[in-house]
Amino acid sequence: MSRETGSLLHRVFQSLDGPAVMALKDFLNFLRSQRAMSPATVKSYGVDLAQWYLFLQHLLGRSHLDMDDLSEANLRRFVFHRHPRLAKSSQARALATYRSFFRFLLERQRLAHNPARSLRSPKVSVTLPAFLDVDEMLAFLDDLQKRAQALSAPWTTLRDWALFETLYATGLRVGELVRLNHDHLDRQEGVVRAMGKGSKERVVPIGSKAVEAIGRYLQAFHSQWHGPYDQNAVFLNARGGRLSDRSVRRLLTQRLRDAGQWRPLSPHGLRHSFATHLLSSGADLRSIQELLGHAGLSTTQRYTRVDMDRLMSVYDAAHPRSRKPNS
Repeated sequence: MSRETGSLLHRVFQSLDGPAVMALKDFLNFLRSQRAMSPATVKSYGVDLAQWYLFLQHLLGRSHLDMDDLSEANLRRFVFHRHPRLAKSSQARALATYRSFFRFLLERQRLAHNPARSLRSPKVSVTLPAFLDVDEMLAFLDDLQKRAQALSAPWTTLRDWALFETLYATGLRVGELVRLNHDHLDRQEGVVRAMGKGSKERVVPIGSKAVEAIGRYLQAFHSQWHGPYDQNAVFLNARGGRLSDRSVRRLLTQRLRDAGQWRPLSPHGLRHSFATHLLSSGADLRSIQELLGHAGLSTTQRYTRVDMDRLMSVYDAAHPRSRKPNS
């Protein structure tokens, strides 16, 4: 959590009081414990609501906020004041936060109606993160394997090979990857149990290459490591603790550069590579949806646009009637 983000939430919890502030605390605790959201996502929700609460304090001229203060009129005033300065994607995210918060309160009968019911989200163009094509992905993984198989390779080099082989083989979210425990992994059957959003569990196949890489990484770790370590976690940091999301991002950037690929890429880009390559190879959307753990098919359908862009490029380059006349 950034210092600015922490300060904003601290100001709300320390300078305001009343039932509305307690409702915000209960909502954030619900996201952590019941929805199993990542700390970063919970803080993002908290900041959107904290900004509204501080606006209400200024608007109403008092620090005590009652549930009646969470009205449609007060929310509209805040949206009119703040949202014109935000990108459309940030506006849509904030409105989703308000709706989730009010749904939580309605289900617990702490509000009589939804103050955000008449607010409409702006149309946001869907942009997918960068991803690697098949040749780029195979070159990257081959480079990792070559470095891991060097005689003097430290266990962390084999870990990185296993880490990114697993990420590409399974399409896991980076948060799911770092939360993997040994009892989630069945190398003999070639499957992993992933705990996704909302504590939803799914079973995902894992390829033989990833199984091989994990086995070699664990063998190297046990032969080289001396001292205590987290015996539950599959992927460990250099201190013997569980790898973090941020560490995986840093390692991916470093290993891509080692392989001569300087394109900015996030771990989520490997997840997109996984889905896009499956679609290009003929996998159906419903199967990809299950593998990715998407709640609805509409999220998975974003990948069809990527594949259509590829098909259009091939068509434009190859079809005799699509070629533009020479100028």
